[in-house]
Amino acid sequence: MVQTNGVSLRVTEAGDPGAPVVVLCHGFPELAFSWRHQIARLAEAGYHVLAPDQRGYGGSDSPEAVDAYTMAELSADVVGLLDDVGAEQAVLVGHDFGAVVAWTAPLLYPDRFSAVVGVSLPPVPRPRVPTTQAFRRLFGDNFFYILYFQDPGPADAELAEDPATTMRRLFATPPAGDDAAAQRMIAPGPEGFLARIPEPAGLPDWISGQDFDVYVAEFTRNGFTGPLNWYRCFDRNWELTAETAAATIDVPTLFIGGTADATLAYTPRHRAREIVTGEYREVMIEGAGHWLTEERPHELSEILLDFLTPLR
Repeated sequence: MVQTNGVSLRVTEAGDPGAPVVVLCHGFPELAFSWRHQIARLAEAGYHVLAPDQRGYGGSDSPEAVDAYTMAELSADVVGLLDDVGAEQAVLVGHDFGAVVAWTAPLLYPDRFSAVVGVSLPPVPRPRVPTTQAFRRLFGDNFFYILYFQDPGPADAELAEDPATTMRRLFATPPAGDDAAAQRMIAPGPEGFLARIPEPAGLPDWISGQDFDVYVAEFTRNGFTGPLNWYRCFDRNWELTAETAAATIDVPTLFIGGTADATLAYTPRHRAREIVTGEYREVMIEGAGHWLTEERPHELSEILLDFLTPLR
């Protein structure tokens, strides 16, 4: 356990403590465990890897206050991990909501990160209006899961009722191009989030039952309120990032996505250059969906190393 920024985080650490530091930030609803394949490969390649269960997840603290989950707090958590190992700088890598941390922390602490990688969520500029307002303008009376997640209670109960069903359905989220599935996800009506995702025939072939059970055990023990509180800070994050220590990310930056990831439909990655002014690369993995750390572990690891190696 590492004490950082007022919380205790369970951190998976691998590699030589004297080697260049890479921090891996998981997404929703994931764990440091989600990076297990990349942790091993990066450590083998000579990096000092830190992968926390971020606050609200796994073996780490879950503060009760919603505003304990802002990007300011999550970024400070990461900086505290660097301080704990005596690292002046690190490469920051994030998947899904962890990518939001990866895109935000260099704006708040520009001297602490030598490069940035976002997986499955590209860098997007701050909207002109509060984030939930922007989503309401975009989706109108339609359902949108991020807006559904805003109210404490309903989503927490729905996801926690049967964590195995929750994780199984999330891992089986239909790919981009499935118009019927896309319409189900936004159709007006009283249905919650999971009810809109059909029950799959089984687990995807990219995760074993044993590995799946790790997720089920952790979210059965902890529930989903901490992770959902990240979403409830969208508008607070918008306020907190009105002015940042750096206006843009000026270090080498990489976005890695899957061509079959349906979430990219509402993320304007064509605007990446509004927030990234340093060297920027984009790599799309053909046929891959959203859960790249699990779906395409070896490809993802090699893409990361292709990016990291010239920076040493």
